[in-house]
Amino acid sequence: MTIKDTHEEWEVRATRTPFVGNKTSVRTDDVVMPDGTVVHRDYQVHPGSVAVLALDDAGRVLVLRQYRHPVRQKLWEIPAGLLDVPGENPLHAAQRELYEEAHVKAEDWRVLTDVYTTPGGCDEAVRVFLARGLSDAEGDRFAAEDEEIDLELARVPVEELVRGVLAGELHNTCLVVGVLALVAAERGDGLDALRPAQAPWPARPFQA
Repeated sequence: MTIKDTHEEWEVRATRTPFVGNKTSVRTDDVVMPDGTVVHRDYQVHPGSVAVLALDDAGRVLVLRQYRHPVRQKLWEIPAGLLDVPGENPLHAAQRELYEEAHVKAEDWRVLTDVYTTPGGCDEAVRVFLARGLSDAEGDRFAAEDEEIDLELARVPVEELVRGVLAGELHNTCLVVGVLALVAAERGDGLDALRPAQAPWPARPFQA
């Protein structure tokens, strides 16, 4: 048996959107179950996101610490952001986020992994990139606002991040998934065997 996620779409008898926010909304679908019953399923509709695991030549990952109000914590994360424009090229969005949040550019980009953050209650899809060949970006720094005003930046060895993940000290989805995927790739076929940066992404189709 091949272990691979596959597309499937059950019948929806009715749908409504009881809440529309600035970036996301909440949708209620009436979904037909295999036994013919119809149940309500509420979920957040999300534009999708990109995240960047930026790895420097010393084997350190660029991380940032940011306040996240829903969980009332300051979390260590990797640079990430929304796909604000429908059909936006995720690589371009990732390059923008790395520049805006860390004022860094990268020469080598690859797809590290693709994930659904909480598929039981949200349709958010995230593409996590690996960025290498780091250097400082040219020009002025991006003007931070809101939570990003209080942003802290650091470069942390991969081994220290893995320790923090397994010890229950680091919780951000993209950081956890990205770091563990990096270690798995290094121990497998190597980082150069990862998918190219413009690899197809069925969850959020785009123009290369």
